[in-house]
Amino acid sequence: MEDPVPVRVREYADQAVAYVRRALGMTLEYDSDTLPVLDHYLRTVTDGAQAEALELVITTAGCYFGEVVRRRLGGRWEITGRVEVDGDDRPPGSNEAEWRVVLPTGLNFSPLGFVAAAIAQGDVEEFDSEFDAPARMRPYVEQTLARMGEVPLEDYYSLCNRLDTLEHVHEVLVAVAAQMMGDVADPDAVPDGDDAPETADVGETEPVVPASDEPSGPVN
Repeated sequence: MEDPVPVRVREYADQAVAYVRRALGMTLEYDSDTLPVLDHYLRTVTDGAQAEALELVITTAGCYFGEVVRRRLGGRWEITGRVEVDGDDRPPGSNEAEWRVVLPTGLNFSPLGFVAAAIAQGDVEEFDSEFDAPARMRPYVEQTLARMGEVPLEDYYSLCNRLDTLEHVHEVLVAVAAQMMGDVADPDAVPDGDDAPETADVGETEPVVPASDEPSGPVN
């Protein structure tokens, strides 16, 4: 069976585990329980870091975080890169900032973008730190994010909070997809756009994310 994890991703993720163990004496276990350790590492290791070292931290921690999400929710890595830039003759997949994790619902994100934002405590121009989804699902993603409450800045960009948000939005899209499958005989039962039904509000406990993270238009 083909390994769902590209070799480069696995190597970078394992490097992150080694870096954290060396710096903090703690072992990341590819689970949500040890994710706060990585958040702490990102808050401390980047103080005074040179650009090359910071880039390596973003790449390795991003691959690790992507693997935590993929192992928890399923999905696959997309490392081919989706945008061609004039004058950029690098082979597809060579720009790690373009790597994405695509969940079974189509919800997808850039793990490196989330890590870069966690370090900067804000969006970073060179990275995509928002959520994306197939066009038919975007209204449900936007609606779900808009309903979430505010949190302190230091928590908002944390990887723990990002995982909570991904889990909740993924759960919503699973419910929406199930409804779509049940209503397949009636194509008007699940409208698109502004007519999206209230069924996107699934689950009793919502992770809190400020409305400022609500994507506008394509959830890129």
